[in-house]
Amino acid sequence: MKSKTTSKGNFFENLSSKATKATGSTPAILLAFASIIIWAAFGPFFHYSDTWQMVINTGTTIITFLMVFLIQKSQNKESLAVQLKLNELVAAHELASNRLVDVENMTEEELRVIQKYYAQLKTITEKEESLQTSHSIEEAEHMHKIKKELEAKIQNEIDK
Repeated sequence: MKSKTTSKGNFFENLSSKATKATGSTPAILLAFASIIIWAAFGPFFHYSDTWQMVINTGTTIITFLMVFLIQKSQNKESLAVQLKLNELVAAHELASNRLVDVENMTEEELRVIQKYYAQLKTITEKEESLQTSHSIEEAEHMHKIKKELEAKIQNEIDK
């Protein structure tokens, strides 16, 4: 459900969305090529002067500067949307680890710990016969706990 508010945020959001769609379109690319061709065609008329070169340099610098922020805004919005969709999938799946919801807000160190865990989980699953088996962090921790208890029990039997 879309909100009909006319706040500044909404204005810039709409402007950014429209500009992103427009600048990523085929007509925009054709316009850019046409601009370069027209500029090059006027080179002999202006005797390839410094002013002639400054026109293209200034224009491309301004456009590039603005596009960097436009692309970043668009990418931030897209990234947030993807993260929310992934969070919904993780939260909705009963076997998924809910610790991964909002994972994008973890520190890099925390992410590396999880990455190492999944690398180990991959090694475990490669040894299984079925490719259809899935594991969650909690399941693997539970199995690890069982193995440690069994290992301790065996060690106690050996020590007796």
